[in-house]
Amino acid sequence: MTQAFSKPEADDHLATRREERTFAGVRVVRKISENMDAGVATLRAHMGRLTFCTVIDMARKAKSVEEFESEAKKFIPESGFVIFDEIDHGAWLQRYDLGPRSLRWVFGNPIIAVTMIREDATAGLFVPIELLFTENPDGEGCAITYVVPSSLIAIDNNIALLAAAKRLDDKLEALMVSAFG
Repeated sequence: MTQAFSKPEADDHLATRREERTFAGVRVVRKISENMDAGVATLRAHMGRLTFCTVIDMARKAKSVEEFESEAKKFIPESGFVIFDEIDHGAWLQRYDLGPRSLRWVFGNPIIAVTMIREDATAGLFVPIELLFTENPDGEGCAITYVVPSSLIAIDNNIALLAAAKRLDDKLEALMVSAFG
């Protein structure tokens, strides 16, 4: 459902139009028997590492798309994913006496991301993708929570965008199966 809101401003050039669109994301929770440290290490072993700054720097220095992709592929392992950033929620939540430990990853692949962003620039709101490791309260095992990318990215009848987002879904599922079975 789309709702449009308009608020007239004193200066017409400052007028804005706000639209709200409701959609449903699909949350996946994978429970693993490994403790959180082991689960993080297992998944990390399947992924590369890049910073956003490095990606932007490579893109600026490249003389062509092919050169950029060639340089980026040097960092991207077989899984197709690199970790861009980590947020250790558990570290700061301890200040509030909140447990269990939790760690959020921002990860993806710029070569995959562009297949969706070229179809709809707003796909950039949901790529790269994210996941959250959460330690079980007893320290035995952990949960890995993420949202199925296509459920966030492809909310319209854009067939090309949905196809690209579904390929990302499949790649993410293959990563999880490869790492945890």
